[in-house]
Amino acid sequence: MTLKYYHGPALANGLKSMIPLIEKDLPYESVYVDLHKFEQHEPWFLKINSEGQVPVLDHDGVIITHATVINEYLEDVFPQVPLRPRDPVGAAHMRYWNKFIDEHVMNYVSIHGWENYIAPIARAVESEEFERLMARIPLPDQRNKWRAARAGFRTTDLDYARDKIHFAVDKVERQLGETAWLAGDDYTLADINFYANCANGLERNFPELAKREHCPRLLAWRERMNARPAVARALAGGKHGAVRA
Repeated sequence: MTLKYYHGPALANGLKSMIPLIEKDLPYESVYVDLHKFEQHEPWFLKINSEGQVPVLDHDGVIITHATVINEYLEDVFPQVPLRPRDPVGAAHMRYWNKFIDEHVMNYVSIHGWENYIAPIARAVESEEFERLMARIPLPDQRNKWRAARAGFRTTDLDYARDKIHFAVDKVERQLGETAWLAGDDYTLADINFYANCANGLERNFPELAKREHCPRLLAWRERMNARPAVARALAGGKHGAVRA
C-alpha cells in the first residue's frame, strides 16, 4: 500500500487532510507543491490533477482530489482509527458541519487570506508574466481569484466575508456550549475542517474574534485541538519531506 500526499503549506485544505493521515498513523510520502512558484499549474502536476489544485491523494495510483472527499475516502478505506461517527445520526451531524464549513466558512476565510498574503505575490509579478501564468490556470474561478487579488478585493466583498465568519464563529461557540466537539461527544472530521480552515488562523485574519470574551468555548476547544499530537505534527509538516507517518 502506497500513499502519496501532494500539498501546499500546512494551512487550510492542505492541513485539513494531513491531520487525518497522521491521526490514522498511515505511512505516506509528503510531496510539497510550491504554490508561490505556481507549481500546481506545471504540466507534471496537471497530469496528476487536471484542475491544478492541491491537496491530492494518490493511493496506489488512484487519484482522489478535494480535501473533504479525501477525508471521506480515508474513512472508507482506513476505518481502524475512526474520525467519522459509526452511527448514522452522528455521521449526519458531522456531514452537516462539514457542509456548513465548506460552503459558509472556507471561501470567506480564503478571501481575506488572499487579500493579505496572495495579493502581494500577484502584484509583484510583471504584467506580461502574470498573463502567461493566468493562461495556465485550468479553472476560471481560480483565474478570477488571482485577478481579484492583484487588483484588490472590493471592500464590500471583504466586509461580507467578515460577516459570514462572525456568524460562523458565533454558531460554533453556541454548539460547543452543548457538545464537547462540533458533531457531538466525539472528535471528528468536522473539528479538523473548522480548525484547518478557520480557527487555526483566527488571529491572522480576524483578530477581533480571537478574544476570550467573545468565544471562550471555541478558544478552549482550539487548545484541545492544538494539544493533539497529530495536529502538532501536521502543523510542522508544510515543507517537503517534513512529515512521514
